[in-house]
Amino acid sequence: MLYDAYEVQRSLLAGASRMAGLGAGWISNPSNPFAYGAMGPVVAAGLDVFAHATATRAKPEWEITETLVDGHHVAVDEDIVERRPFGNLLHFHKADGKGEGQAPMLIVAPMSGHFATLLRGTVKRMLPAHDVYITDWADAKTVPLTAGSFDLDNYVDYLIDFLRDIHGKTGQRPHMLAVCQPSVPAFAATAVMGGEDDPARPATLTMMGGPIDTREQPTAVNTLATQRPHAWFQQNVIATVPYMYPGAGRKVYPGFLQLAGFMTMNLGSHLMSHWEMFKHLVEGDDESADKTREFYDEYRAVADMTAEFYLQTVDVVFQRHLLPKNEFMHRGKLVDLTEITDTALLAIEGERDDISGLGQTKAALKLATHLPEKMKRYYMAEGVGHYGIFHGGKWRDKIAPVVEEFVEKHRA
Repeated sequence: MLYDAYEVQRSLLAGASRMAGLGAGWISNPSNPFAYGAMGPVVAAGLDVFAHATATRAKPEWEITETLVDGHHVAVDEDIVERRPFGNLLHFHKADGKGEGQAPMLIVAPMSGHFATLLRGTVKRMLPAHDVYITDWADAKTVPLTAGSFDLDNYVDYLIDFLRDIHGKTGQRPHMLAVCQPSVPAFAATAVMGGEDDPARPATLTMMGGPIDTREQPTAVNTLATQRPHAWFQQNVIATVPYMYPGAGRKVYPGFLQLAGFMTMNLGSHLMSHWEMFKHLVEGDDESADKTREFYDEYRAVADMTAEFYLQTVDVVFQRHLLPKNEFMHRGKLVDLTEITDTALLAIEGERDDISGLGQTKAALKLATHLPEKMKRYYMAEGVGHYGIFHGGKWRDKIAPVVEEFVEKHRA
């Protein structure tokens, strides 16, 4: 009933959003005398903000068509290297062979309620100097039941297969960059491949704001996961996909619930953002208002996760802490972190991260006990929150150069 109730609300708000948008356009039209009155801009701005806040959002486009390589503009195409039911391996292919010889990098996008396009800024910044691939995860409500299930075991399998694809395509050991949640399966996949002496094992693994050991400086997210028993999550946040979607009947953790949780955590800042957007519209500063629109168009586009993946993550990562206890299993076999012996590790944390607390990602460096210290590095980004680790000015100017230097130093 939870998902059905949401769909009813979404349908009602979609109509209201459309009407508000039309009203804002009509009031602010230059041919309308009301547009020149004192109240015209105020009413139009209010309707515009309401229309934007309640609009339905589909999966955003990547909109990456070119990059700079050695000061020259190079066209970029999106190629699907491998199609899977729960996610594709996407390659940002540079024209004229400009990507050949560059360090291949697999960016692992989080499967945590948003689409991989949330990392558009990450991809753009890495493109000039790297041959970039990314995990483009599917919205679980669009995956038919006949495709089977998807849990942490499957996640690790996907990463291993994707790394092998990249190795086969480039002839180089790939570099892997995991943003937030996938730090755990990426770390596990690296250990599994290290134990098998897999030629496609990562040359480097960069983990950014990842919950490797959530016992370190727990955040509100960690507290929520530990204060309630596992059964509570099964009974209260898992829903069934309605009949109008291809994945009808699939049990999922809905993306709209994840978004509601994130919005509630920082409700004050989100309200202020929309208030600032309203003021910019009243003042006619459309450029500043557009920046807020662009952020929320991406942030509020959400995807569902399979129930089995979500519940297993809550249990394994946040409640029982199996990875830092060296008890994490993959396909019934213990994941031995001491098998990581020649994959250089970079742990990056944000000083103001309210999702993954300081020390949670750094813990990975201590767990890889058989990796030489010269192949480990830690970087704490001052004044940076969770989102700023992989997006925005500090990512581009401060954090990305650290990643680039680390990758270049440890190219296999």
